[in-house]
Amino acid sequence: MKSRKTIVEEVTLNTALLNVITPMGLELKRNSLVIGENTGKIYGVVKYPQKVDYGWLSKITNLPGTIASISFKPIDNGAFIESLSRSIILNRGAAESAKDPLTQKRAKRAAMDGERIMVQVDQHGETVGLLSIAIMPVSRDEASLQKVSRKTESAFAMVKCKIRNLSNLQREGFKQLSPFYSSDDRVEEIIQRIIPLSTFIGGFPFASSGYNDGIGYYLGRDSSGGLIVLDTWKRGGDRTNTNMVIMGVAGVGKSTAVKHIALSEYMKGTKIIICDPEREYKDLCESLDGDWINAGGGKGGMINPLQIRPAPSDEENETSRLYQDEGNGMGDMVLHIKNLEIFFNLYIPSLTDMQKAVLKDCLIELYNQFNIYWDTDISKLSNTDFPVFSDLYNLVIGKADIKKPAKKESETNIYADLACLLKDIAEGSDSFLWNGHSTLQTNTNCICLDTHDLQNTSDNVKRTQYFNILTWCWEQMSRNRTERVLLIADEAYLMIDPNVPQSLVFLRNVAKRARKYEAGIAIISHSVVDFLDPQIKMYGQALLDIPCFKILMGCDGKNLQETKELYNLTEAEEELLAGKKRGNALMIIGSKRLHIVFEIPEYKFRFMGKGGGR
Repeated sequence: MKSRKTIVEEVTLNTALLNVITPMGLELKRNSLVIGENTGKIYGVVKYPQKVDYGWLSKITNLPGTIASISFKPIDNGAFIESLSRSIILNRGAAESAKDPLTQKRAKRAAMDGERIMVQVDQHGETVGLLSIAIMPVSRDEASLQKVSRKTESAFAMVKCKIRNLSNLQREGFKQLSPFYSSDDRVEEIIQRIIPLSTFIGGFPFASSGYNDGIGYYLGRDSSGGLIVLDTWKRGGDRTNTNMVIMGVAGVGKSTAVKHIALSEYMKGTKIIICDPEREYKDLCESLDGDWINAGGGKGGMINPLQIRPAPSDEENETSRLYQDEGNGMGDMVLHIKNLEIFFNLYIPSLTDMQKAVLKDCLIELYNQFNIYWDTDISKLSNTDFPVFSDLYNLVIGKADIKKPAKKESETNIYADLACLLKDIAEGSDSFLWNGHSTLQTNTNCICLDTHDLQNTSDNVKRTQYFNILTWCWEQMSRNRTERVLLIADEAYLMIDPNVPQSLVFLRNVAKRARKYEAGIAIISHSVVDFLDPQIKMYGQALLDIPCFKILMGCDGKNLQETKELYNLTEAEEELLAGKKRGNALMIIGSKRLHIVFEIPEYKFRFMGKGGGR
């Protein structure tokens, strides 16, 4: 008789692993549980939709602040078909015998769905199995847990799933969610449902979608931790331009996000032009060895409003200028006079129609005195070939000379009044801004036009200079179709004047036409409300709609309500903005919507400086 040796294996206790997977403490309640410092509530899915989309599971298993467990057990097809046949027969009988029309309809639909699944299983070889899903919202305290739980319930309702709180089964549900996965028959009995394998696989559970253009730069992460890699210059589908709109109240990380984007674009070879009324980008510009220009009266930041700038052509191979018509003289000069009309309306809102007409005649006469006519080739002229405001003022003063006997008194009064209005810009306190030949010159890929020194001036001066700067920027954006240029228009609300909507029209036209010149504009402001004033809404709303890239950060009050209506926000998106959590935003890329978290590499902060906060 052979002796048997009993081999006893010694099991070594891995305390290090236990410390990792074991909570500090566990307190069980009827409908919730406390896990260490966190509070959770375990739900089970008890009903699934009859029809699902691809990726339906990823929408409910990647919710922020939740832990999910999914189990799929294949079952015998023969037994399933037999059970399904009985169910179909019962539903058919119920459909025929039920007196209630609603009951008849539901029974008939259930029978049809059963027949469809049977065809899939019996004829197409579809595998079926038992699906179990448990999910636990987790938060630091009871109040925030309720908020996360509501979001979870709402997310499941959106995909037409029904979930149920596992009352008195929180311990068993927690085991099901734990890393060692200890299923419980009572829990499985409640949450197990039969579904086809293709439905389960097509749901992409635990998929981290992210957003990846294949090329471009890292922007941030989505709510599931997926990387967002963006190429703003990509075209196709609903990606028609490179324009951006970035909105958010102070303190939510708006300036940091803009600097992050500007740095990324600069590293990709894009020329960056920044309109900076708050002196937030000076450090960034100097870190990149760019041109920081004091456009608020600095010696090298003069932009002569009377200097005619070449109008861009519409087509790449077009030799003629925009709107140019040799018969009617629609050239550079006439288009610039259109811009000057906006300039004077912003600067002197009190101008009468008669004064505007006289001023226009004086401008034409002045240009003619400098040998500039409708058909003059502007590209051949230098900065000093153009008149300045003192020249215009002297011309008007000359026409207002009462010693001329042929002059009518009414005409004299018009010219005299006009001269009084122009004196400040020619000789007075505003002459430092605009009375002089253009001195602004750049030769770098980063240009910062700083207007911070205008903070103590009147609103009309700020708006006028902002418009003057933008006309110069548009020339830079449109002069070379092969050069990518991104204009960052910070504090764009400065362009808004309900009495002069033409300024917004100009900005809107820049946004619409920038794509033709391989350029883009980023409009940054605190509030959408400023752009939706009834007097300018038709132009302001277009500025918010045209950009393909919309980054909406924290806001509240009327601004939140207007944003919700404008972009048709869901309840979850509204809560995201209302939370005003720093570094978090709703990003709209064409028709795609993402919850983005700006996790910016530390090295980038060394370039940003402290302007605007961090």
